[in-house]
Amino acid sequence: MNKSKPAHLIKGKWAEDQAHKFLIEQGLKLLCRNYNCQFGELDIIMKDQAILVIVEVRFRKSSRYGTAAESITVAKQTKIMNTANHYLAAHPHQGPIRFDAIAIAPDATGENHVNWIKNAFQA
Repeated sequence: MNKSKPAHLIKGKWAEDQAHKFLIEQGLKLLCRNYNCQFGELDIIMKDQAILVIVEVRFRKSSRYGTAAESITVAKQTKIMNTANHYLAAHPHQGPIRFDAIAIAPDATGENHVNWIKNAFQA
């Protein structure tokens, strides 16, 4: 029996695809998508010239429960940093590392808007 994916997973994949496309258009180069380990998942890992960029993608269909950016709690940041450390142990990087967020949410007209937050949080 073939079960379809839950709607939130479909929207999450769509948001990650939009973020990936947006960042490529900004000149970043993709290294990895959906890196998983025992600590969690990194949505997108890219290079911005010499900078390794870990990107957390958040989607909100409304701001009823807070904005997409506000949903990256301290606990979520810690999980991302632990996962990034695991990635770096297997893929050493010499140079700066930046943690960005791509927040996708509808604007006043209902159109989805991509908000790129560079240095969304610090390690």
